[in-house]
Amino acid sequence: MPKTSPYAEKLTRIPVRDAVVDVQGTRTRYWEYGTPDAELTLVFVHGFRGDHHGLEPVVAHLPDTRIIAPDLPGFGESSRFEAQTHDIAGYARWLIAFTKTLGIDETGVIVGHSFGSIIVSAAVATGLPATRVVLINPIAAPALAGPRGILTRLAVAYYRAGALLPAPLGFALLRNPLIVRVMSETMAKTRDANLRRWIHAQHDAYFSAFADRDVVLEAFRASVSHDVSEFAARIEQPVLLIASDRDDLTPIAAQESLARMLPDATLRVIPNVGHLIHYEAPADAARYIQEFVRGGVS
Repeated sequence: MPKTSPYAEKLTRIPVRDAVVDVQGTRTRYWEYGTPDAELTLVFVHGFRGDHHGLEPVVAHLPDTRIIAPDLPGFGESSRFEAQTHDIAGYARWLIAFTKTLGIDETGVIVGHSFGSIIVSAAVATGLPATRVVLINPIAAPALAGPRGILTRLAVAYYRAGALLPAPLGFALLRNPLIVRVMSETMAKTRDANLRRWIHAQHDAYFSAFADRDVVLEAFRASVSHDVSEFAARIEQPVLLIASDRDDLTPIAAQESLARMLPDATLRVIPNVGHLIHYEAPADAARYIQEFVRGGVS
């Protein structure tokens, strides 16, 4: 099994530092890639059950950009919310406060992947300043209505079991490595054996890095109860949707519908990729981001 990322050589060329800030009483760890004086700042918001590592392959292909990548509260190395639920509204408030704490103003670009696309959309719709918005594998429609809705229903049953079992058993079930592997096998579409093994290794390493059972259950409920479309009409900034034609959660028709709902949207579709654009096609995603961002720079 490969121990290093296939994108490691590119990533190691990019300066990186990590820091911790208090955001609404939550200890938030974030990573800053690139040079602080770069012309533009991008804020990356990762997906459900992951942490900042998941978007590093995209970071690796954006060497001349300042990128801020936090771990969402309750995941990775950030502490959980103590006084609010891990739902879309809570995460949106946190993201607005996080960018304000770091002094990121309306010139910043906000990027969200999957579950992060919902959080970003909710935050922008409720006042997060940004010049542009990028959504990778956006959740454009209710997950239960996706092309493989039966798998989502099985996931609902899995998380429900994790909630109903006694706490130690429920926590163990939610972190069960066999189930994590099944999820990984389902999402990965690449036929490159080495890349596929590395993707599985990433999920093995980071897909269970959540603070406790309540965090992952609350976030899961949020992920299947909301989608980007409910916030679309209130997002005035230009939006780039980076979708894929084999995404099990959102079909292309839903992405096209979302693009029509947004006041100013560009849809780019990457072929032969599923819900893991950030792992399987990060160079394509980075190129589309660069083209989109460059269009907004005088």
